[in-house]
Amino acid sequence: QVQLAESGGALVQPGGSLRLSCVGSGFTLDTFAIGWFRQAPGKKREGVGCISRSDGSTYYADSVRGRFTISRDDAKNTAYLQMNSLKPEDTAVYYCAAGQFGRGMADYAYWGQGTQVTVSS
Repeated sequence: QVQLAESGGALVQPGGSLRLSCVGSGFTLDTFAIGWFRQAPGKKREGVGCISRSDGSTYYADSVRGRFTISRDDAKNTAYLQMNSLKPEDTAVYYCAAGQFGRGMADYAYWGQGTQVTVSS
């Protein structure tokens, strides 16, 4: 069965860094594009960025571009979200998803359960 599991969420001070991991099981990660999404309390889930399954092309939301980096290590069946210069507005539950390369939730068929990132002094 296709499953995804995120890890690495934590409480961090503004300006700090975190690296989230997304491990796939029941499938080979290189079959899919990987998207990262986040959802803050009272808000809709929004796209953070995505990485293709072929040439590693990436897309980032304007709110995180220049601070966040998406990568993948297909040998480890893992994708990553490196987050630098974190801001309080980055606080959210972060999700990884596997599917077709795209910016919307509808492009992704498989989802992890999420990991909490809290940015606060």
